[in-house]
Amino acid sequence: MKKFIVVVLFIIVAVSLAISSWFYSPIALSGEIYLVVEKGDSTAAVANKLQDNNVINKPWLFKMAARIAGLDKKLKTGEYFFSGDVSMQQILDKLTNGDVIYRKITLPEGLTSAQMITIINEEPLLSGEITEEIKEGELLPETYLFVRGEPKNNIVIRAKSAMKEFAAKEWQIKDDVVPVKNINQLIILASIIEKETALDNERGLVASVFVNRLLKGMKLQTDPTVIYALTEGKTDLGRSLSRKDLKIDSPYNTYKYYGLPPTPICNPGKASIAAAANPEYSNYLYFVADGNGGHNFATSLKEHNSNVAEWKRSKK
Repeated sequence: MKKFIVVVLFIIVAVSLAISSWFYSPIALSGEIYLVVEKGDSTAAVANKLQDNNVINKPWLFKMAARIAGLDKKLKTGEYFFSGDVSMQQILDKLTNGDVIYRKITLPEGLTSAQMITIINEEPLLSGEITEEIKEGELLPETYLFVRGEPKNNIVIRAKSAMKEFAAKEWQIKDDVVPVKNINQLIILASIIEKETALDNERGLVASVFVNRLLKGMKLQTDPTVIYALTEGKTDLGRSLSRKDLKIDSPYNTYKYYGLPPTPICNPGKASIAAAANPEYSNYLYFVADGNGGHNFATSLKEHNSNVAEWKRSKK
């Protein structure tokens, strides 16, 4: 009897050592492996996915270890990445800690909300439909992280929250000289600046031109607002503005109506919002492209017309 007990104990110890060795020994993976744990996946389903992707070769051990450790109900959903040498313990730790892969989606500066919605809708790793109401100028251009299968609405909500937070911060430090009544008007001004220049070192000067014109009661006379009137922010115009376009009867036509348009004309980035809140001080009232990606600024119509003539010569 004693001999039998000794044999049984020996077998138990041997099996325990073998299981422990399997659990802690690293497995050499053949390459980079991406695995998705979906909502509702059982421990057995996760074990089978790991085996199917050649991450583990003993799914029964994975299930047993998860159950014994009380982790079988703590596996987190998401997309996971495995490479190199990885042990069963490391795999289980990763799945219970939720060490998931974060993907990226970029919403560039200067796009309209309709264009940003298109980018979000075309991201294949996001799920669901956008049901959030989105107004023009509500989304902060930025690169956002997300996990595979995350709802598209989440990106919209985060972009709206980021815009609200950043705009509120800039509003608190806004220069009193800027003639805007609320945060929405600040975003409207910033959206025009965003559309007029892509150069960070010009944004403050462009902002000063529009602030100076507003203070003097001059029309803003900015092409991007007319383009928005023609396209409603849904598409690119795809051509140059004509004289006929500048006569369109729309509250967005700043050649026809004084003051700011009724809404933003795009989603401005942080640099343009900051420039709108705190423009450079200047006497400039005009600017025109210089043919090299920047602009020439002028304080008088005579100087501006000279700059326009120079720009036309550069185009030839």
